[in-house]
Amino acid sequence: MMRKDVYNYLEQSKELQSFIREQPIWYRKLTRDPSQIQAMEIAALHYYKKTIPHQVEKISNGVQMASMMMTMFQTMNNQS
Repeated sequence: MMRKDVYNYLEQSKELQSFIREQPIWYRKLTRDPSQIQAMEIAALHYYKKTIPHQVEKISNGVQMASMMMTMFQTMNNQS
C-alpha cells in the first residue's frame, strides 16, 4: 500500500495520476521506496515529452513548418 503522503502528492497532479496508470511499475517502485518520487516525475516528463530538449524540438519543428509554408506561398504568388 502506498504511503498517504505520496498518494496525496500524486492526487494533486492529473498528469502524474495518468502516468502511474499507464506505467504501473512506478506504483510498485513508489510503494517500496517513496524517495523515488523525483525520479518518477523526471520519467513522466520524458514520457510526456515535456523536457526542455523536447520543447526546443517542438518549437524548431514549428518554425521549420512555418518557413516551408512561407516558401510555398511565395512560390505560388510568383507563379501567378
